[in-house]
Amino acid sequence: MKNFPLFALFVIVIATSCSDYNKVLKSTDYEFKYKKALEYYEDEEFVRASQLLNELVNIYRGTSRADEVYYYYAKSHFGMRDYLMAGHWFRTLVKDFPKSKYAEEAQYMIGYCFYMDSPKPRLDQQVSQKAIDALQLYVNLYPNSDRIEEANRLIIELRDKLVYKSFLSGKLYYDLENYKAAVVALTNSLKDFPDTKYREELMFMLLRAKYLLAVNSIEEKKEQRLSEALDEYFTFVDEFPESKDRKDADKFYEEVAKLLNYNEEANL
Repeated sequence: MKNFPLFALFVIVIATSCSDYNKVLKSTDYEFKYKKALEYYEDEEFVRASQLLNELVNIYRGTSRADEVYYYYAKSHFGMRDYLMAGHWFRTLVKDFPKSKYAEEAQYMIGYCFYMDSPKPRLDQQVSQKAIDALQLYVNLYPNSDRIEEANRLIIELRDKLVYKSFLSGKLYYDLENYKAAVVALTNSLKDFPDTKYREELMFMLLRAKYLLAVNSIEEKKEQRLSEALDEYFTFVDEFPESKDRKDADKFYEEVAKLLNYNEEANL
């Protein structure tokens, strides 16, 4: 009971706040609405700010204040962690007002919104690629910006995610013993990311996948696949002569060379 007055006061404050906000919503004084929207934004009441700005976007479209309304509307969505809508309005701002004082920050925020929506590496990475593209465009457009270092850091982080996703995709087929698909996926991963930190592991998996695909092939495809496995062996040991997997690689070579010799003898 001692806390009842405090609770009652809290209820009164909430009720008053809601009542005041409803008055703002119903008001036809757009300057007053805009002022209150900015106040709500500064107080981090992003839901209320966005509701008011949603109406004001249309009211101020075509005026000198439109870019500012777009900016705070986008920032309010960002504050609510609605990165999809925030990114949409930042893009709209840049498109409609390329010379706005908010254009530079908006261009950065387009990439940052994509970055915030970027999923875990095991999932589809289209959003991550969009983030990289947007941030790289920002770097190109504003090379002297204070945000360049941060933008480049985010690009590296996102690129590492793409590299890991590519690695996981190749490894998935490899672990499932679908060596034909593994060869394609692993080859693409090395082609797309030649400087990947997983290069040695990827190349060994590719060698082993080609070896197993070859030795288990039907006769009309075996010789060609054995030759491809042999080529892959030489590529691997040339680049990683001290690899921890060298002994296994040498065993693949011995087996492939033996099978090729048998094939050559059979053709005599």
